Amino acid sequence: MMIQSDGTVRAAGILLMLRAPQQQFLLLRHSDRWDLPKGHCEPGESFLETALRETEEETGIGTNEIAIDQSFQYEISYPVTYQSRGGQTFLKTVRYFLGYLASKPALTLTEHQSSQWFDWNPPHRIQSQTIDPLLEAVARHHGEN
Repeated sequence: MMIQSDGTVRAAGILLMLRAPQQQFLLLRHSDRWDLPKGHCEPGESFLETALRETEEETGIGTNEIAIDQSFQYEISYPVTYQSRGGQTFLKTVRYFLGYLASKPALTLTEHQSSQWFDWNPPHRIQSQTIDPLLEAVARHHGEN
């Protein structure tokens, strides 16, 4: 396996949630799967800086609208093959943050076909590789299981 000098490709994203009483979370739709706002870290950028930048780029939600839960982070690593890099495989590490919104914002989607707010009612079964484990970690963080 080909890996970068630091051993990984770094990326970050945010699970956006509406606060109670209408607890919901936002997912974005690609043609074949649900996803979260996320993207690759740029040189010198922290995971949190990446997550906030990518969220604003992909949804139009500004950094000042998101209250980051400083006590939650979820990280997952998996191999990814990039055709743009000659089919090389790298270990990708994605760090997710938990962000709260006071109200449901208008979205400006730039990289996804659509979006949907899902009711928070764990356990969720949406996408087993990344989204379900992230939602399970949030439920544990909330003391729900």
